[in-house]
Amino acid sequence: MKSALILGGTQFVGKRLVQLLINEGVEVSIATRGLASDAFGNQVSRLIIDRENAESLEKAFKDKKWDVVFDQTCYSSQEALDTLKALNGKVQKYIFTSSQAVYDFGTHHLEESFNPFEYQPVLKSRREYIGYVGYQEAKRAAEAILFQNADFPVVAVRFPIIIGKDDYTNRLQFHVEQVKEGKPMFIEHPDFRYSFIDSGEAASFLLSMAKSDYEGPINPGSEEDISLSDLIGLIEKLIETEAKLSEDGHPSPYNLPGSWSVNTSLVQSLGFRFTSLDSLLKSLIPHYS
Repeated sequence: MKSALILGGTQFVGKRLVQLLINEGVEVSIATRGLASDAFGNQVSRLIIDRENAESLEKAFKDKKWDVVFDQTCYSSQEALDTLKALNGKVQKYIFTSSQAVYDFGTHHLEESFNPFEYQPVLKSRREYIGYVGYQEAKRAAEAILFQNADFPVVAVRFPIIIGKDDYTNRLQFHVEQVKEGKPMFIEHPDFRYSFIDSGEAASFLLSMAKSDYEGPINPGSEEDISLSDLIGLIEKLIETEAKLSEDGHPSPYNLPGSWSVNTSLVQSLGFRFTSLDSLLKSLIPHYS
C-alpha cells in the first residue's frame, strides 16, 4: 500500500489512522467538508467533499487514484452508491467503517447474523435515517450497496462501542463523572450488555485490514461484553464511591433500545488479539476520575 484516501480522518479513530499511515510512509489524502482543522500539516493532501453532494465527489476524485480507501463518514445508502460511482477504477480496496448496529438487538452476534448480500437497500439520504433504528438501517443499507455493487474488494469493519482517552463523545466519561460527583443517573435497562474496543486498536485494525487479503464483514473488539450494571459496579469499586441511580437522574448515553454485542471468534481465528475489556476499563476509569 503506497497511497490511501480517507473519507474523514480529522476526529478520533480517523486521526489515529492517518498518523499510522503517515508513520508507514503511505501517501495520504483526507477528504472532508473542510470544517474541522487537523494537525498533519503538509504530511497529507486535502480534498473538499460533501457526502450529500455527488458532484463534489466526482470533482474531488477526478484524475486521481489510490491503493485503498478508508470510509469513515458514510451514513446513508445514497452516499455509498455515489462514492462507489466516483471511485470506480480509482481504488483497489475499500475499508468501510460499519457498526455492530447492523445486527438486531442481542448479544454475541456472529458476522453471518447480518448478510449484506441479501439485504435489499432503499436509496435514502442521511437525513432520512432517524434515531438508533435509522442508524441501523443506514449502516445495513450502506454495506449492502458496497458489497453488491463494488468492483473491488470490500471489508465492512463492524465496530462495537469505541472507547479511549481521546473519546470525544465522553460517553464512558459521563458515567465516571456522575459517580464521582455524586450526581444521580438514570440507567433504563441495567442488564443490557455491550461490546467495546480501544480506539488505538480500532485504528490499527483498520490498517491491518488494508494490508490483508481479507474481504467481507468482520467483528473486531475485546472478547468480552459487559452489562451496564456491572460497568457501574466497576466504576464504584475503582473510585470507591457509590453510584446514585434514579429515574429522575441524567439519562445514561448508553441507554440504548437493547443489548448490542458481538462474537469475535472470526477475528481471533485470523490471529488478531485485543485488550481484554476488564483491562481496558480498569485503565480508562481511573483516567477519567
